[in-house]
Amino acid sequence: ALETQSVAMVTASHNENGWTGVKMGAARPLTFGPEEMSALKAIVQAGDFDLVGGGSYDFIRDFRATYLDDLTRDKRIARKLKVVAACGNGTAGAFAPEALQRIGCEVIPLDTELDHTFPRYNPNPEDMQMLHAIRDKVLETGADVGLGFDGDGDRCGVVDNEGNEIFADKVGVMLARDISGQHPGSTFVVDVKSTGLFNTDSVLKANGAVTDYWKTGHSYIKRRVAELGAVAGFEKSGHFFFNPPIGRGYDDGLVTAIAICQMLDRNPDSSMADLYRALPLTFGTPTMSPHCADDVKYGVVERVVSDFQAMMRDGAAFA
Repeated sequence: ALETQSVAMVTASHNENGWTGVKMGAARPLTFGPEEMSALKAIVQAGDFDLVGGGSYDFIRDFRATYLDDLTRDKRIARKLKVVAACGNGTAGAFAPEALQRIGCEVIPLDTELDHTFPRYNPNPEDMQMLHAIRDKVLETGADVGLGFDGDGDRCGVVDNEGNEIFADKVGVMLARDISGQHPGSTFVVDVKSTGLFNTDSVLKANGAVTDYWKTGHSYIKRRVAELGAVAGFEKSGHFFFNPPIGRGYDDGLVTAIAICQMLDRNPDSSMADLYRALPLTFGTPTMSPHCADDVKYGVVERVVSDFQAMMRDGAAFA
């Protein structure tokens, strides 16, 4: 909206409370990946820059309204949906309820008050504690769907009307079915942690959808979506990237939430649970994150890779 050339975004991303970082970018909608960060590190360590004097500071008033207007323009739905908007006391609480109301939803707010101490749980839609809280509220209120947002609002988790917690890769398959039905021959990008259904699902095949599996990590997937001109990219963590006409190429949990509501609007005779049941049955675990020290983690990955390579050479079966 401001036509700025670069961005520095203060965000905790997936970090636990108390740990904050900065995402940077200089070519919309991309953010810096390993190559750019390494170049920046070299510039800083070498002092290879000129300080050209003072900069300037502009505070942009009422930008919340600019954002909400852009987010919801031409997105109204006809179906009357009751939606739990669970924000875990994170940033999305300032935006999600109003955005969903603007498109025509009845909103049941859950932990939408901004509170940086996160008194109930870490706002992470991959975390089972948050998903269970959304499930309980959906079942208590008879909501059509529960939508949960992480602390900085760029990820979205989903619980269906029967209380089933749907992992993000399966939500991606449901959205890909819907989108490729409207845009046959669509290209999608997904991370390697995601379900194999993107390659095997009969509906996606019938719609001519093509899926590219790529490296896990929001900067990797976002860049790949841009390179391939894909309609959307899905990460199992809940980072979803929608190119126009759905989004602006970057990950925004509210864009995802609206896309889910529009999917339900286009399937008026199906509940969220019906759409979930329509997928072939596959199995996956919640994301597991055992601690591993930075100075040994790459060695662990190399060891796992070599074990799999040995199994492949020996013709051993896995799982």
